[in-house]
Amino acid sequence: MPLDNNQNQGATGAAKFVTSSLGNAVGGVARTVGNVTGAAGRGVGDTITGATGSAGKPVGDAIGSVGSGIEGGASNVAKGVENAGQWKK
Repeated sequence: MPLDNNQNQGATGAAKFVTSSLGNAVGGVARTVGNVTGAAGRGVGDTITGATGSAGKPVGDAIGSVGSGIEGGASNVAKGVENAGQWKK
């Protein structure tokens, strides 16, 4: 009778469940923070552009771009945390 090599049983399976749950929770929080920060940055940038017109457009666009960059970075971090929690390489 061959030995069962299933890696999702016993202690390993329990550890994967815990780390997956934790990874998904932390990843979700990181993604939410990134989304809120990105939206806020774009909102501030749009407000500056709207209030100052063409003179403030470069500053408003830069702030909006920083917000979008933070959002994208947080999304990548969140995905990495989720993958790590699921023991993916």
